[in-house]
Amino acid sequence: MEEATFTEFRNHARRYFDKVAQGETIRIYRNGRPIGDLVPVPARRPAWKNPPGVHLELKGLRLGDEIVSDRDKGR
Repeated sequence: MEEATFTEFRNHARRYFDKVAQGETIRIYRNGRPIGDLVPVPARRPAWKNPPGVHLELKGLRLGDEIVSDRDKGR
């Protein structure tokens, strides 16, 4: 983790934001005390791209399979 004083951060913000965009974390100090961490936002996948963890079933029928079946029938 890189560290910077508030003044350094203010004067070179672009450089620090570029480092954060590359995945680094920057700790900012003011008067010798840490006041915050500048951290990258984690990459997120849309929920619909995640593999299903639980299959919904109703009376032995898997809901996902039924939806796909209904879509195929409509073609």
